[in-house]
Amino acid sequence: MQQTEWGPKIGAVAGLGVAGILMAIGCATVVTDPPGRILTAIAAIGLLAFACGSWRARPKLAITEDGLVYRGWFRAQTVRRPDIALIRITEFRRIGRKTRLLEIETTADRLIVLSRWDLGADPLSVLDALTDAGYAGR
Repeated sequence: MQQTEWGPKIGAVAGLGVAGILMAIGCATVVTDPPGRILTAIAAIGLLAFACGSWRARPKLAITEDGLVYRGWFRAQTVRRPDIALIRITEFRRIGRKTRLLEIETTADRLIVLSRWDLGADPLSVLDALTDAGYAGR
């Protein structure tokens, strides 16, 4: 059976949360200078916010009977089959390695861009699953 939901990996999101908690503890106990304490507090809050947002947005992309459900930090949006103009992979070199992005373009001129982090899988395998479900290849 083909996978129908994709989101950030649970271990990676939990790791971000643990790193944010450890940084907050370090900020409160280890860092003594005020500027350093402010910077580490901002970094800890940022890590925790990103971990919470990534957890809340799981699954980031899902195939349902109504269409593709794209879930963000604050709301979920359903993109129906007739509203999808194009689904493609964009590939480019960045910092010495190849990066792939899954792009979903809608007829309402909306572009949804999903990375490996967002999907928790290789964007090519997600495109294959979307093609098998009848979404891509238009």
